[in-house]
Amino acid sequence: MNLQSNDFELFGVKQQFAQDRAALDARWKELQREAHPDKFAAQGDAAQRVAMQWSVRINEAYQRLKDPLKRAAYLCELAGAPINAHSNTAMPAAFLMQQMQWREELDEAHDDNTLNALRENVEAAQRALIQECAQRLDVQHDYPAAVQSVRALMFIEKFAHDLDLAFDKLET
Repeated sequence: MNLQSNDFELFGVKQQFAQDRAALDARWKELQREAHPDKFAAQGDAAQRVAMQWSVRINEAYQRLKDPLKRAAYLCELAGAPINAHSNTAMPAAFLMQQMQWREELDEAHDDNTLNALRENVEAAQRALIQECAQRLDVQHDYPAAVQSVRALMFIEKFAHDLDLAFDKLET
């Protein structure tokens, strides 16, 4: 293992969007067992600190690899196509219109049925964008186009969070 390795190298998996979640989970447990600081207690404080750094690095990589959105963004950045979500918020007009329509529906929703219908639409759009990311990253290797999909997924993830808050508000 090398601290400078990218997440895919660290986990020993192919550098691609499609990943086997069960294999990632199993590999994470294996790596954590290998790097657990308690295993290095007899070797002194310095060895334990290095083991702790490894443990943190393994956890960071695992969090990125197991989340499709984070994994897609990471692949784009590795390919030299950073997301730049904070400095570039431009989105296609049709996507922005969809977001405005969802926001209006959310503002006007006052019951579970309406919110559930909206959630189904959002989840369907999310699944379609994840498929689009997979196609653009693993098949076409079109990283600039994948950046657009990732940024759209980021918008949808935020909206899905707001939708969850609306459900919570109904329950109180």
